[in-house]
Amino acid sequence: MSFIWMLIVGGLIGWLAGIITGKGVPGGIIGNIIAGFIGAWLGGLIFGNWGPEMGGFAIVPAIIGAIILVLIVSFVMRKMRRNHA
Repeated sequence: MSFIWMLIVGGLIGWLAGIITGKGVPGGIIGNIIAGFIGAWLGGLIFGNWGPEMGGFAIVPAIIGAIILVLIVSFVMRKMRRNHA
C-alpha cells in the first residue's frame, strides 16, 4: 500500500508543478508521476529534506524540484520542436 501512496503523491506533485508553471508534463498521468519522483529527488539534492512529509516525499522541496524539472523539460521540448520545424 505504501508504494501506491508514493505513486499517488508523486503524481500530485508532478500535477501541481504543471499547474504552477502553466506547462503540461508530457505523458499524462505517467509523466506526472515521473516528474513527481524526479522532482522530489532533484529538490532533495538542492534543498534537502525539510518541511512536511507525505508518502516518503518532503513536499516543499519536491514541488520546487518538480517545477524546475517541468521548466527544463518544456524548454528542451520547445527547442526540439523548433529544430524539427
